[in-house]
Amino acid sequence: MTKVFKLHKGLDIHLKGKADKVRKQIPISGEVALSPDSFPGIVPKVIVREGQQVKAGDALFVNKQHPEIGFSSPVSGTVTAIVRGQRRKVLKVIVKPDAKQQFVDFGKKIVGKMSSQEVIDSLSKAGLLGYINQLPYAVSTNADAMPKGIFVSALRDKPLAADFEYELQGNENDFQTGLTALSKVAKTYLGIGREQSSQCLRQAKDVEVNIFEGKCPAGNVGVQINHISPVSKGEIVWTVDPSAVIFFGRLFNTGKVDLRRTIAIVGSEVKSPTYADVIVGQKISEMLKDNLTHSDSIRIINGNVLTGCKASMDDFLDAHASEITVIPEGDHADEMFGWIMPRLNEFSVNRSYLSWLMKGKEYVLDSRIKGGERHMIMSGEYNKVFPMDIYPEYLIKAIITEDIDKMEALGIYEVSPEDFALAEFVDSSKLELQYIVRKGLDMLRKENA
Repeated sequence: MTKVFKLHKGLDIHLKGKADKVRKQIPISGEVALSPDSFPGIVPKVIVREGQQVKAGDALFVNKQHPEIGFSSPVSGTVTAIVRGQRRKVLKVIVKPDAKQQFVDFGKKIVGKMSSQEVIDSLSKAGLLGYINQLPYAVSTNADAMPKGIFVSALRDKPLAADFEYELQGNENDFQTGLTALSKVAKTYLGIGREQSSQCLRQAKDVEVNIFEGKCPAGNVGVQINHISPVSKGEIVWTVDPSAVIFFGRLFNTGKVDLRRTIAIVGSEVKSPTYADVIVGQKISEMLKDNLTHSDSIRIINGNVLTGCKASMDDFLDAHASEITVIPEGDHADEMFGWIMPRLNEFSVNRSYLSWLMKGKEYVLDSRIKGGERHMIMSGEYNKVFPMDIYPEYLIKAIITEDIDKMEALGIYEVSPEDFALAEFVDSSKLELQYIVRKGLDMLRKENA
């Protein structure tokens, strides 16, 4: 029986530039790159060299701590560069695609007849296991981390988020195959929204379907875990992006690593916000070509506006990004009389402007934080947008003071940085909460290693 969870905390932010449900094909005309930074928690070791030929599915790098976990090339072609940063940190491996793509053949599988270990081995061999994240620590998982449950959220409700139901069209069989494969490893939970009507989601097989109703961040997989099966110390759960479930299904159905996906090109600075069929690691300039209102004073975000990373036209699509977002930078914004004006076109969380009277209005927000970092204000404002059974303000204080006992007692094993994205947006202290949580998780992981 499907359970319905009604959440009463959260915040919907309506931004201008939502994608129209039209797909366009973006051919690969340049280079493709895979970055280890897309997979938190791994220590990369490059196993290819410049000039080497690779097929789609060949590993470009592995996790040095778990060398059986590889990360495969999205395309076949020639490795043109291994880009390193400070202390020779691997930033990305760049591949120039072949005109005709070649794939490593991993063999088709009948997932209904596979064992748990066979599923894990197949994903690991194909370089896809690292697309699964785990709690605690919100890091890329490994073959030794056996979960008590696996959680997939098909509900994307962040501002300008891509509609997974639209991406799912034409991929229903692969998605179901991916879910069945995951269910062989552990009990699998699929979270959907009340408005989602796809039969592939509502009548998914081999999983427990749960409906979440409420404002953003009801779609966060961490929020769903907190309501279904909270994580205690010593327990592990896996979280899988629904697009990765499609990748897994394609692997078992075709025997190939096929990392094509549909993303949303969105934001107020995009001329024609739309959906695009691309491949993981494709160059951002190819997706935004001739589709920007102007080329200066803009902020390109690799991912969602709340959780993505600042990018440039020369960067590459993140392995987990379902959007490319473009908003104004805000560096040339001039506001007469500042906060005194009624500001009918400005968004306010606490109804400081008269714009709150216009329900459903779409806003153009820039990248300014509109204030400076200051002492943490214990005002309860995080609680209003944080629908988890956790005291977020006290947890943040415990992380800042590096009090491990309090961090554990306050539920750090249950959270990931994205769970604090909305709290960071409404924070009057202007603290980088996602960065703070990431540091806390890394510190705890190192302490418990």
